[in-house]
Amino acid sequence: MPTCARRNRAAGWAGAIALALLAGQVAALEPYRIVADTIPEPLAGKVGDAARGAALVRDRERGNCLICHHGDDPAEPFQGSIGPPLKGVGARLDAGQIRLRLVDMSRLDPDTVMPPYFRTENMRDVAPAYRGQPALSAQEIEDVVSYLASLRTQ
Repeated sequence: MPTCARRNRAAGWAGAIALALLAGQVAALEPYRIVADTIPEPLAGKVGDAARGAALVRDRERGNCLICHHGDDPAEPFQGSIGPPLKGVGARLDAGQIRLRLVDMSRLDPDTVMPPYFRTENMRDVAPAYRGQPALSAQEIEDVVSYLASLRTQ
């Protein structure tokens, strides 16, 4: 293929990707670095807010953590038992370990049932309105990390 044709084709793909990003069809995820079993740095340098994180953990639409995990509030109805309890998680795992588990637990355990909250590729059964978007934003991940890391009492 001549060089100018390759350039035009590449420019066409770049334009299509840019339009998809602008249209909200594909979310560009902030890059992160995995070290051992952690993502040591906050996503996009965001600072988490524990109160917002607690609300996301309890939110049955956004985070929906309590469908699988038992939380720190015994008054919260219909808590799960599939995943480990959230109470005391901050004493068991550091913030980087919590972050990787939220971002994509399958990096640690390919057979996990925990959904990736910050991945868009290789997803199944995603409603059309949510395709190409992470379940939680970088800010929301950091909010949940901040909250869960604060749960230090067993």
